[in-house]
Amino acid sequence: MIDPLTAFAAVKGGIAAGKQIHSMSKEIVGFFDSVDNAKKAHEKKKSSIFASANEEAMDTWMRKQQAIDAEGQLRELIVNSRGFSAYQDLLKLRREVLRERKEAERQARLEEQERNEMILALAGMFAALGGFVSLVWWIGGKMGKW
Repeated sequence: MIDPLTAFAAVKGGIAAGKQIHSMSKEIVGFFDSVDNAKKAHEKKKSSIFASANEEAMDTWMRKQQAIDAEGQLRELIVNSRGFSAYQDLLKLRREVLRERKEAERQARLEEQERNEMILALAGMFAALGGFVSLVWWIGGKMGKW
């Protein structure tokens, strides 16, 4: 996982080199992913046998603050080079991508749940069929002894 400052440096370098923002989608997506990961890591409760809780909290808090600062610098860079509307377009696109990812994750969970239900239903049918066959075999054995 790339850290937000490294990802921001790649974006900043591309813009400084005169690249168009739309041609840097990979770098920008990487930047926003690293920012989101830094924020999530801070929110997640971690336990480590090698670091105290205070050290872990401070480390994740510093990464989160670096991510927030890098976001502010990206905003400044885009607003100064492309205008405020370009930055608003970028944020709109980011929200759409996040919404699509959440929907894809939700759909994947539903499909997994349906697959698990199908497996349980098939297992139940085979168990019932096995029970029926055993019952018929047992009855046939009893009738043969009469």
